[in-house]
Amino acid sequence: MNNDYDAIVVGSGISGGWAAKEFCEKGLKTLVIERGRMVKHIEDYTTMNKDPWDMKFGGRSSQEVLKDYNKQRRWGVNEGNRHFYNKDSEYDYDEDKPFDWIRGTQVGGRSLIWGRQTYRWSDDDFEANLRDGIAVDWPVRYKEIAPWYSYVEKFIGVSGEPLNLPHLPDSEFLPAMELNCVEKELRNSIAKNYSNRILTIGRVAHITKGSKDGAGRNACQYRNRCDRGCPFGSYFSSNSSTLPVAEKTGNLTLRTDSIVTNIIYNDETKKASGVRVVDTHTKKISKFNAKVIFLCASSMASTAILLNSKSNRFPDGLGNDSGELGHNIMDHQLGSGASGKFDGYNDKYYYGRRPNGFYIPRFRNIGGKEKGVNFLRGYGYQGGAGRGDWSESIAELGYGSELKKALLKPGNWTIGMGGFGEVLPYHENKMYLDYNKIDTFGLPKIVFDAEFKENEIRMKEDWKIQAAEMLEKAGCKEVTIFDSNAPIGKGIHEMGTARMGKDPKTSVLNKYNQIHSVPNVFVTDGAFMTSSGTQNPSLTYMAFTARAVNYAVNELKKMNL
Repeated sequence: MNNDYDAIVVGSGISGGWAAKEFCEKGLKTLVIERGRMVKHIEDYTTMNKDPWDMKFGGRSSQEVLKDYNKQRRWGVNEGNRHFYNKDSEYDYDEDKPFDWIRGTQVGGRSLIWGRQTYRWSDDDFEANLRDGIAVDWPVRYKEIAPWYSYVEKFIGVSGEPLNLPHLPDSEFLPAMELNCVEKELRNSIAKNYSNRILTIGRVAHITKGSKDGAGRNACQYRNRCDRGCPFGSYFSSNSSTLPVAEKTGNLTLRTDSIVTNIIYNDETKKASGVRVVDTHTKKISKFNAKVIFLCASSMASTAILLNSKSNRFPDGLGNDSGELGHNIMDHQLGSGASGKFDGYNDKYYYGRRPNGFYIPRFRNIGGKEKGVNFLRGYGYQGGAGRGDWSESIAELGYGSELKKALLKPGNWTIGMGGFGEVLPYHENKMYLDYNKIDTFGLPKIVFDAEFKENEIRMKEDWKIQAAEMLEKAGCKEVTIFDSNAPIGKGIHEMGTARMGKDPKTSVLNKYNQIHSVPNVFVTDGAFMTSSGTQNPSLTYMAFTARAVNYAVNELKKMNL
């Protein structure tokens, strides 16, 4: 067994897949280590073509089954996608305060089940911490990342509408998906009633025209069964895209069912020499060596590896000279907004099951604190409109043929939107390892101690009011505000914990995602984030990963790593 490689990548999700592709295409023998099981594109998408009547309970999971998913069920576990979510009975964690850590531990990670919303950051985001005096300044600005956004967008395929907004830069777009008639009505109303707000179709990593590199990636079929795996490769995932491209080079080795417990540090070279791995089936321990190591295991899992990588030089975790490792947990808060009914357009419908909704970009505090607003930063909205479902007929208490006729008729239009709000980086929002609770692989349990604070609470109240107001001005009836009081983590955009910065005294990573004090270890998943923005973050992870690999390879050529 070969234990020596040029590069080791820990994790095979969105950032890990990108790291693997970039290293392999640049000629480096690359080992990708995945904690979970193998998932092969198409072959292992076991429910991709199943209709509700093909599954027990119409696709819902029984309470008996859900006992193994006590925390994961807080999101959206069902019989169609359950095999892509972790069993909490096997991957548990503790919460000092409520924290929803939704995970998919398999080849491809959460790239198989992600929401696919794809948005660039702007300088308004990268400059926000410095401007507001919050945490530490980002060590990069938009102009440094813009070429890498373009690079990854051309590969993954992003559909959307150009808007020329300074605070939401346009991407390299494929043709946009279409708003339906009621969404267009809301868009027109917003344009009429507000000078600083706009509604557009969501920007999503779905091919809408042509094809892309990978395992036969073609245009979206509007099935909206994305979280089961797409046999057409229409949406971007590691399994359909980056990993097949990496494999074609002949430079990829993929090792599944393998847990990286810690990174091995060499006191003499002052670099990492490799990683320690436990086989999940045999419990056999192996060591793998490499010139450069990329942590892409997901924000909290990568940080857990660093915290557990103790040595004489790093008694508090690898690269933790600043003491910031594990701190500054962020997410996006969501789960609240407004909805209503829309009269008219009963002669209109829509094509297929569009795997996307509308998007209202941030309009609060652009460029700094806005007069009359009682919170920092801002939020965007995601939403959609559609015809009512069959449950509309129940109130009529119809029977026999009358009921059957009613079920075939579309109901009235309803429309709703929910906020996605920025969460500030608070040092006291943290994760840590509990060494009093050791699992079967010898690893301590991860514990979360994080919460939304006053700024987030005030922001959410504002977006609920604004959502209801926009719907009412558009002529919606029976407008209601909803709030699920979702805790931190529920946005599934957990980030921070190994932030980048200019000063090693206050950050873990430099501008190239490189650990300040261990130059051949990089972290390119969400752990590196210094602030959270309002936008879905996966595109930013991809851009920074591609950029970091390019930097690492150049440094290897210069013999600096």
